[in-house]
Amino acid sequence: MPDSEHDPDALRRVFAIFNEVGIVAQLSRALFEARLPPGVLVPHFSILNHLVRVADGQTPLTLARAFQVPKTTMSHMVATVEKRGWVELRPNAADGRSKRVWLTPAGRAFREDAIAALTPDLATAATALDPAAQDQLLAHLETLRRFLDAARDQPNGSAG
Repeated sequence: MPDSEHDPDALRRVFAIFNEVGIVAQLSRALFEARLPPGVLVPHFSILNHLVRVADGQTPLTLARAFQVPKTTMSHMVATVEKRGWVELRPNAADGRSKRVWLTPAGRAFREDAIAALTPDLATAATALDPAAQDQLLAHLETLRRFLDAARDQPNGSAG
């Protein structure tokens, strides 16, 4: 792999990739939020999705680290989805001072309904790239995500 630290073209390419990913994130977020009920935002859905995809029963601090937001921000978001009945907080058996966040059946159902509401938009977006290109793009994005995820845990933010 080339040493991108000293390659201005590589740095421009990587910046362009981050820029495109950021724009796609903004556009897809707006699209998704248009399909969600009033007052529900993508971060609320994302908590439910994370608990399904990664692990149910996480602490708010663990969620805050995963989402890279302050614990107070995550606590507010968890309180919002708890008020809607999508999660419940239970005592943390490993630490009596904290709680764990568990999905409720209503939360799982809302997640599925939200994805279903997005289905027509996903079907339209699927026409932008053929299936092979989608598979390649997904593989490359997963590689980049794993790299960045590893880098955030390093003292200088570098995975290398």
